[in-house]
Amino acid sequence: MPIILAIESSCDETSAAMCADGKILSNVIASQKIHEQFGGVVPELASRAHMQNIVPVVDAAIKKASVSLQDLDAIAFTQAPGLIGALLVGGQFAKSLSLALNKPLIAVHHMQAHVLANLIDDNQPEFPFLCLTVSGGHTQIVKCTSPLEMEVIGQTIDDAAGEAFDKTAKLLGLPYPGGPLIDKYAAQGDPHRFAFPEPQLQGLDFSFSGLKTSILYFLNNAGAANVYKEELTATAEAKAQFISENIHDICASVQHRIISILLNKVKKAAKETGIKRVCIAGGVSANSGLRKALAEMGEKMGWTTFIPKFEYCTDNAGMIAIAAYYKYLDGQFASLDTTSSARAAW
Repeated sequence: MPIILAIESSCDETSAAMCADGKILSNVIASQKIHEQFGGVVPELASRAHMQNIVPVVDAAIKKASVSLQDLDAIAFTQAPGLIGALLVGGQFAKSLSLALNKPLIAVHHMQAHVLANLIDDNQPEFPFLCLTVSGGHTQIVKCTSPLEMEVIGQTIDDAAGEAFDKTAKLLGLPYPGGPLIDKYAAQGDPHRFAFPEPQLQGLDFSFSGLKTSILYFLNNAGAANVYKEELTATAEAKAQFISENIHDICASVQHRIISILLNKVKKAAKETGIKRVCIAGGVSANSGLRKALAEMGEKMGWTTFIPKFEYCTDNAGMIAIAAYYKYLDGQFASLDTTSSARAAW
């Protein structure tokens, strides 16, 4: 029964989790509020906050699990991808602990861990399954044949879906992080009020840059006849008034289009692979509209769908721990000279 301490520090969440025989005993997360005033994550500030948070977070995770450091069988950390300064904090802490306790080290790929978050709860998908992994920096369709065998069969060629949510929120004047606010306002709006275009991209890849541009022009023209080109420019006052009067319908319409882009590709992937078990993962999988739409499409298409609990959707060490558990069983350990990487292939 391996007991593993896992550390996640890829962006602006400092998290530590304890895992025993594949069961999560604790999952502690410290968020960084300082980025709200800047409208986005500031890498240097994120690194400093990780340095302040990591000791108390790890200590809290260990105490909550009622396990001592001496009981550990391995220490895991997020090796890639992410903000390099943030990754280094978690990685160096894990290496130091590994060296001090003479315990094995396990390096985990952040996006693989998001996929494996679906294996944390008792209601787990059987293999093979498809996973739509959606976050602020990634949008992928992953074919999973085992916990350690995954293949990206579709991904964004430009921007991620989470970025489309965040950029739209910024254009609407919503505070950071804006994605959850769009989800909240969308619940009160008409998703068919404004018809945003869907990219006609072949295959299983995604594109969101064109949608972002169409939203920009639409708002700059205060929705005049649903203009999506830079032909007119409304006054600042007219634009602000249009947004204020239509905020719920705008959010609902944008969210509807982002979700349709995502699920239409998943539908195509399921048809091409013949796989009828479909999961979602990543920060955007916490979006209530996406969760509801996946469940509805699954029922319509005859899929079995799986959605992680909210606490395992956003960045957290619980998902790092479950990924490390399977790597431990397979004997995949890392050396102390393993380097953190901002961008690393699977």
